[in-house]
Amino acid sequence: MPTILFGGLTEAHGILIRAFFEGLGYPTITLPIPDNEDFKVGKTYCNKGQCNPVYYTAGNLIRFLMERKARGERDIEERYVFITAGSCGPCRFGMYEAEYRKALRDAGFRDFRVIALQQGDALVKNLNMLGFPLEKKHYTSLAKSIILGDLINNIYYKIKPYEITKESADNWKQNSLLLIYRFLRDKRPLRKALRTAFKELTRIDLDYSIPKPKVKIIGEFFSQIQEGDSSYHMPSWLIEEGAEPLVEPLTTWVDYLIWGKLQFTWERAFRSILGTFKLMVILKLLKISIHLLYNYYRLLLGNRPDPLSSQRRIAAHANPYYNTKLRGGEGHMEVGKHIHSIKNKKAHMVISLKPFGCMPSTQSDGVQTKVSGDLGDGLFVSIETTGDAEVNIKSRVLMKLQEAKKKAMEEYQEALKSLNLENLLENYQNKSLNKSLLYGCLLRPKPVILKASTRLPHHYCTTTANALYYTAGLNSFQKKLLKLLTYSFQKTLSGQSSHPEKSQVEH
Repeated sequence: MPTILFGGLTEAHGILIRAFFEGLGYPTITLPIPDNEDFKVGKTYCNKGQCNPVYYTAGNLIRFLMERKARGERDIEERYVFITAGSCGPCRFGMYEAEYRKALRDAGFRDFRVIALQQGDALVKNLNMLGFPLEKKHYTSLAKSIILGDLINNIYYKIKPYEITKESADNWKQNSLLLIYRFLRDKRPLRKALRTAFKELTRIDLDYSIPKPKVKIIGEFFSQIQEGDSSYHMPSWLIEEGAEPLVEPLTTWVDYLIWGKLQFTWERAFRSILGTFKLMVILKLLKISIHLLYNYYRLLLGNRPDPLSSQRRIAAHANPYYNTKLRGGEGHMEVGKHIHSIKNKKAHMVISLKPFGCMPSTQSDGVQTKVSGDLGDGLFVSIETTGDAEVNIKSRVLMKLQEAKKKAMEEYQEALKSLNLENLLENYQNKSLNKSLLYGCLLRPKPVILKASTRLPHHYCTTTANALYYTAGLNSFQKKLLKLLTYSFQKTLSGQSSHPEKSQVEH
């Protein structure tokens, strides 16, 4: 039986999808996250003018095979098979599979086998012919791997910008992935693994004292989920620059494919009413099952990850600007996600990552300026990744990021004012008040430093402002106590300033 190779996803998805294949008894290797060296190799063997995903993925695969060949391995074309994403449509995505074969042939691996996903029965038949008896019922386990990868990533990027102990978020992520990997591989119920992962969150402290802007990352399917050189390390770099990145779950893409199939089937119902009804029922049940599975795992993780966005709502947002019947790439979703993120206070700023010359993203970029103008408060940056020009790209992002930081600070100040905490916390931050007294008298049940497992309310876009609402969730008696404390503290401070020597003796 040949060994399955796959890659091009996030670290979390790579580990959990490998667990899915190993659980079925298939030897599997996850390719490393592609880097710029892979990009150079890909450009050497692929045609000119291709998408970055082609260059990075093909180069990554070819480098892996060449390294194995240099170690003295033989019969490489028989020992390995590569599984990747495939599609059709107006963009270059439909040419990926053929381009991989061409690059492998030119690199000396003429008969190497490539199988593309998203081909329905063809995928199952191809895998069965290669000795992998994969059945349609196994797709549920594959969906679990994708959903769990999304949830782990979502929590990680929520807690990483606010961690107090360095690498605590990274250690939680690695430990949780390893635990879930074992449960998936051994086909054990996942409830215990997820509850354990949530319990570990209660041991991580987060400091929400500094307001940080939220930055939503959207764009072409491959580029937006990358964590390495192909996206200029955008998620981790945003954290270093004092922002909170919001990454898009792969489950949204699966949900979009089902939504598109439902629309396509409904519009052609006149061809066969009975056949349309059967297919619509199947697709609806599939959509419901994915959402139920996603929400169930969210519940086991304390509802800490964000819920899935509604495809109907995204389409409604995009429809005035972009024809939702157009297919290819993300379709209308880039426009819809942009509007959804700003209108629902999900993000201060939106970054659209795409390969150079990506046709669907270029189409949506044509209306994003109009969208930004109509939204008023939205900050939008469109980035074409070319494998170089990293400094110029990040300079453009930083210019908008400064504006986003101002918006986050304004929300924080507004929250302080609405909660009547402005004067008290200003004195606290200036170290004019006794911190232990403030914690002991007022905020002891809900301290400013919260556990990573704490689910915050959603009053503002800024996480710090929402944490402030959680911290100062006071009843009427406590609000009166707060005013009394503020008055007494200010009077005490004024007395200390007028009689410094006496205050010092009394103290």
